[in-house]
Amino acid sequence: MTTNAQASTSHKSFDVSFDQGVAHIRLNRPEAFNAMNRDFWNELPEIVRDIDDHARARCIVVSSTGRHFSAGMDLSVFDGVTSPDGEGDDRHTAMESFRRHVHHLQGAFSCLDQARMPVLAAIQGACIGGGVDLVSSCDIRYATADAFFCIQEINIGMTADVGTFPRLCKLIPEGWVREMAYTGRRLPAQKAKEIGLVNEVFDTHEALLEHVLATAREIASKAPLAVAGSKVMINYARDHTIADGLDYIATWQTGMFSGAHMAEAFRAKQEKREPSFPDLHPVRRRM
Repeated sequence: MTTNAQASTSHKSFDVSFDQGVAHIRLNRPEAFNAMNRDFWNELPEIVRDIDDHARARCIVVSSTGRHFSAGMDLSVFDGVTSPDGEGDDRHTAMESFRRHVHHLQGAFSCLDQARMPVLAAIQGACIGGGVDLVSSCDIRYATADAFFCIQEINIGMTADVGTFPRLCKLIPEGWVREMAYTGRRLPAQKAKEIGLVNEVFDTHEALLEHVLATAREIASKAPLAVAGSKVMINYARDHTIADGLDYIATWQTGMFSGAHMAEAFRAKQEKREPSFPDLHPVRRRM
């Protein structure tokens, strides 16, 4: 397996490391319960888009440090931001600016959904507010037994706006989304597993990370083009009709089907070795 990974890097809100085709992004402000400050919102999309654009990994794991995954939005993010009901020269232009600010915040998580490689979330303790937005943007979620999820916005007098409802309604029954949204109650990890929000629950953080990283390495061993195609098609099927999805996969295969990759998978199985597949190409963003 070849990679375009850089050495482990450190940011103000994250640690990033690369190993065996897996990029591991860790929230690293445990003393603040990994609350999402300004650095968080700027750094996360930069990190994810760099990994995606340069094909630095074949799978991404997002985990956290300390007792809690994330306490959600750090209220300092709103300092200096003009809200719709704030004082300004013109209320309507202020509202337009605020709308663009919300779009910026949404983009910090949309990049996870849009990344070519799968993103796995490992969640421990509290996953509150923006934390729910983050993990609902990931492909697969796993949690510790003490984890819980909370749409905290209703408890502070606002409507969740960074991605909770468009994504969560695709992941769990609508009735559970409504109960969480209207009451602000906590959803325990075991119930989250029962309704399909998380795939598995683990007794300890160590066991959680061991499983998630092993799963990420297993994904990284598969043909990257086939994995990327699977993610594209799953996301497309989520957002379109069955007929549209069938037509799109037929079109996709006319350009992306690789007999060479299939042949390598068969040969590796016969020869009882790990297959060797080419990495995705970097994305050309500038001329």
